[in-house]
Amino acid sequence: MSTDRHVTLFHSPNTRSTGTLIMLEELGADYDLHVLNIKAAEQLAADYVAINPMGKVPAIQHGDALITEQAAIYMYLADLYPEAGLAPAIGDPLRGPYLRWMVFYGSCFEPALIDFSQKRDPAPRGLSPYGDYATVIKAVNDQLAKGPYILGDKFTAADVLWGIALNWTTKFKLLEVTPVIREYIDRIVPRPAVRRARAKDLELLAAQTS
Repeated sequence: MSTDRHVTLFHSPNTRSTGTLIMLEELGADYDLHVLNIKAAEQLAADYVAINPMGKVPAIQHGDALITEQAAIYMYLADLYPEAGLAPAIGDPLRGPYLRWMVFYGSCFEPALIDFSQKRDPAPRGLSPYGDYATVIKAVNDQLAKGPYILGDKFTAADVLWGIALNWTTKFKLLEVTPVIREYIDRIVPRPAVRRARAKDLELLAAQTS
């Protein structure tokens, strides 16, 4: 891994990449922004599709390393800035649960949520990446009940991912706001890094609409 820890975030305000911006702020990372205007479909332009063929944000560039997909980005950044303590080290008993919940979001939670919100039946159980919606949501609530954070007492990159995701999914009424989810969101959203990132997003949105 490069000793130069400067990162470029390919970002569009008020999208999934805001979570990565929050993550960078939590880490106190050295970064700059390459801002894309989603409304102008800049994420679909050839120069960006060469970075992420899916035409989605976020993506990050660190030296010669190009990383896409939220969980991969969060894990990469947390390991790049180990002094921030947002990723249990290899050998730490929490490392396995940390990886589990980082990956569970994209592999189970979001597919289940989208199918449910679109009123689509899941694939047959043997083919479904998540099984069934009710079991996925129960697993999330049960884990949060162990709180205050995903891994218990330790705040990690997993909480940046889940706190922001649960906030937007409940705001758009894609997910029931149980008491344990409400308490968890209210614990994450007031963090200074979240406020700083959102202030930057407001500035970027104003610049795009001016």
